Amino acid sequence: MVRHAMTATQDRPLIRLLPGRDRRVKGGHPWAFSNEIAMTPATKALPPGSVVRLEGDDGVKHGAWHFNPHSLIAARRLDPDPAAPCDGAWYRARLAEALALRDRLFDRPQYRLIHAEADGLPGLVVDRYGDVVALQANTAGMDAATPMIVEALTALIAPRGIVARNDAGVRALEGLQEEVRLLAGDAAGATVEENGLRFPVDLLGGQKTGWFFDQREHRARVARLATGAAVLDAFCHTGGFGIGCAVAGATRVTLLDRSEHALATAKEAAAMNGVADRVTTQRGEAMETLERMLGAGQRFGVVITDPPAFAKTRKDQPAALRAYGKLARIAAGLVERGGFLFIASCSHHVAPGEFADAVAWGVHRARREARILHMGGAGPDHPLHPMLPESQYLKGMLLHLP
Repeated sequence: MVRHAMTATQDRPLIRLLPGRDRRVKGGHPWAFSNEIAMTPATKALPPGSVVRLEGDDGVKHGAWHFNPHSLIAARRLDPDPAAPCDGAWYRARLAEALALRDRLFDRPQYRLIHAEADGLPGLVVDRYGDVVALQANTAGMDAATPMIVEALTALIAPRGIVARNDAGVRALEGLQEEVRLLAGDAAGATVEENGLRFPVDLLGGQKTGWFFDQREHRARVARLATGAAVLDAFCHTGGFGIGCAVAGATRVTLLDRSEHALATAKEAAAMNGVADRVTTQRGEAMETLERMLGAGQRFGVVITDPPAFAKTRKDQPAALRAYGKLARIAAGLVERGGFLFIASCSHHVAPGEFADAVAWGVHRARREARILHMGGAGPDHPLHPMLPESQYLKGMLLHLP
C-alpha cells in the first residue's frame, strides 16, 4: 500500500511556485495564482483539472492541488498530503465529513452540504433538499471529478435525484460550458422545509441551485417582526421572506420580482402554507417599481430587499455601491414610522463595511433616522475558510426606522 502511494505521487505532475512567491501558500491560503507559478511549457500543457503536486522553489511540499493552466486561480488545494489519492474513496470521505457536520447543525436534511473551500472541496457547491441534491461544479477539477462525487453522494445519502446546476458564469473562467441536467435518479423537483414552512423547488428551472439556504436565519429574524404589519418583499424570488412573514401574522404581503416563473412558484408556496389570501404578487423591475411605489405614497411596516449581485466583477464595485445606496434610500422611504427595513447584498466584490456605509448613506438621504438591529452573513451551512475572508459574500442588515 505504501509502495502504491509512493508510485502515485511520483506519477502525479509536479508544479513549482516561483522564487519569492510562496508567502501566501506557506501561510495556509488554499489558492495559488498563475503569476505565482513557474509556467514551464510542460506545466502549461497539463490538462485543465489535473491533480498535481505543488512545491516551492525551496523544495517545501504543499500537498495535492487541482490545476488549470488557463485560469487566474491556477491551483486550488485539495489535500496537504501530496500523496493523497484524490479518488472516489477520498471524495466520499470528504463528503461524509461535511455530512456529519450538517447533521450536528440541523435536525432536518435541508442545507448546503458542501460549500467549496471551507469544506475541503474547492469549486464545488452541493445543496441538499432531503432526498434530492443539486450540484454545482465551478472549476475544471470538480467538473472532471463529478462522476466520483455523484457516486459518493449515492453511497452516502441515496438521493432520488442529483441535478447539475452548472450554469454559473464563473465556469467560463475555467473554460467550461454551462449546463443544467439530471445527473442521476429520476427526480428534479423537491420541497424545502425551513423554519416550519414548506416551499417547492425547481432544480432545473429555478435560479442557481434552486433555493437560497444562506438567508435562512435572516428570514426567521424578519418574520418575527411581521405580526400585524403590511410587508413588501422586493426581489422576492420564490417568496421565502414574504411568505414567512405571512405565516407569522402579517396582515398583507406583496411579493415583487421580475421573474414570472419565480412568482408562479411563490404563489404555489403561499398556497402550500395556507396564506394565499394574504399574499399578492407583482411583476416588474424591482428598482423601478419601488420608485413608483414611493412616489405613490405607499408605506409598509416591513420592507425587505434582497437583490441579485450588483457587482459581478471588481470593476463593478463603485457602481454597485451607488446602487445599494439608491436602493436603501428608496426602501427606507417606503418604511412607515416605527417599521423595519432588511436589506442584503450577495456581491462578492463588496466588503461588509462598504455595504454598511452605502446603506447608511441611502437611509440618511431618505431623511430617516435608523438604528441597526442586526448585521450578519450566511448561516452555518455556508462556512468560511479562515484564509478566504473575501468569500464572505452575503451581507444582511436589519434596521428599525423610528
